[in-house]
Amino acid sequence: MLAAGSSHRMQGQDKLLLPLAGRPLIIHTLRAFEQTADIEQVVVVLAAHNAEAILPLLRHFKKVTHTCMGGRRRQDSVRHGLYTLPAFDWIVVHDGARPFVTPALIRRGLEAARRTGAAAAAVPVTDTLKAAQADGLVLRTVPREGLWVVQTPQVFRYDLLLQAHEQVSEDVTDDCAMLERLGHPVLLYEGSRLNFKVTTPEDAWLAEAVARARRKDLTQWGSPSAGP
Repeated sequence: MLAAGSSHRMQGQDKLLLPLAGRPLIIHTLRAFEQTADIEQVVVVLAAHNAEAILPLLRHFKKVTHTCMGGRRRQDSVRHGLYTLPAFDWIVVHDGARPFVTPALIRRGLEAARRTGAAAAAVPVTDTLKAAQADGLVLRTVPREGLWVVQTPQVFRYDLLLQAHEQVSEDVTDDCAMLERLGHPVLLYEGSRLNFKVTTPEDAWLAEAVARARRKDLTQWGSPSAGP
């Protein structure tokens, strides 16, 4: 799990430590993995600026067996985490700042990855897309058919992800892009629009509202599952 981002768009706050319904954001993310039977171990990739605050929180989770420090780029952080874990058949890469991942979403990823060895959660684009110049002048409307917004979890066969990180050195925005560079097929599976990444203060406001609504639903319809 990636927790090594700079949070530079959060006005000085570390998004992983933001309180959501009274608990740090990363707690919400980790609980989904703790509650997924198919997940055996979790490595949390930390940054120098948040390690001291996050490490005590990890003691609440039996499946968090390793931590390591991240790198300069996202892909460097994933590689550090990959090298920290023992070799498993499957690796699930997830952004710590996506707190509304669910066990069902993780399981769907594992099922999808069995078809091609690589799969990513995604949702279809629903907004109108425009290509524009640097000054904002519209060049054209981009057809949205066949376009997807890719999320995490992203699930990979261990050997494929290891090969990608050993052979692809140019900058990429996600691990799927590395597999694509090697010509390996990547399957998209059904994500969730609630599985958004908290990046800006506006995202944090929305996440707080979602977390409070979920806590209310759990209280109304049954006891929340055990966890910190």
